[in-house]
Amino acid sequence: MNAAAATALNFDTSFLFASLVWGSIGVGYWIYGKKQREMMPMIGGAAMVVISYLVSSWLLMSLICLALMFAVYLLVKRGY
Repeated sequence: MNAAAATALNFDTSFLFASLVWGSIGVGYWIYGKKQREMMPMIGGAAMVVISYLVSSWLLMSLICLALMFAVYLLVKRGY
């Protein structure tokens, strides 16, 4: 595979690492929510996994996932 094809498929190391990290954290949130029978961590975790697949910029992906983590924290703290 040449460099142009690799760039078109977004095999940037920063993107791959960010996708791995945020997808793993999302799966962790989802498993935690399922075991605790809490909907907010499950929804937040599923959203993080989906975001790690759909967003093609590592910076935007990281910002969105950090915002999701903060939102899940606030919603769980408020009792939702």
